[in-house]
Amino acid sequence: MARAMANLTAIVLLITITATSAAPSPASPPATKYINHTVGGPTGWFFNSTSNTSFTNYSSWAASQTFNLGDYLIFNTENETVIETQNITTYRSCSGDDASDESTFVWGDDSVGVKKTIAVPLVTVGTYYYFSDAGDGQECQQGMAFSIEVNHGLGLPPNLAQPPPPPYTEPPAQSQPGSVDGTQPTGNGGFRCGASFPGGLFAIFALLMLTV
Repeated sequence: MARAMANLTAIVLLITITATSAAPSPASPPATKYINHTVGGPTGWFFNSTSNTSFTNYSSWAASQTFNLGDYLIFNTENETVIETQNITTYRSCSGDDASDESTFVWGDDSVGVKKTIAVPLVTVGTYYYFSDAGDGQECQQGMAFSIEVNHGLGLPPNLAQPPPPPYTEPPAQSQPGSVDGTQPTGNGGFRCGASFPGGLFAIFALLMLTV
């Protein structure tokens, strides 16, 4: 009897462990409203030049937030820049100077020593990177950088929704030889001369050649 009870207890324990391990991890709570996320909380977006460190751990701050379409990042700052990119190479370089893709933006202005608030909307789903490239990237290397994952949430509100791109249309047919439409023709290795000879000069030149 005791052995049967022990076996039954073991079976119940095994079922409990299996059910617990198979249960899905809790997902992020569904979005119920759009949120303004103040970067760094009350600390803001600042760099301590005395200690050569950021005022707070911005990666830890970002990890504590849930970001959705239509939310805003609020940067309360003074001298620091705000670079937004989806290019991880640009992010790791801590510089937006050589960014050639269209996913990198510089937010704010060049004013120095003026307190300002920079509002950055989240308009597409995906991974975004933010950093300050002030001090030739030194601030970024010392903690002025973080990444976020933007979820769909409630979707974009009407004021942030972008109109769809226009449908593709075939380009107009090229002009027939001899026609004049005011456009420069295209071609490989073509060039435009800086000057042209009037037709009358060619006629005079031809007449002189005949009389020689």
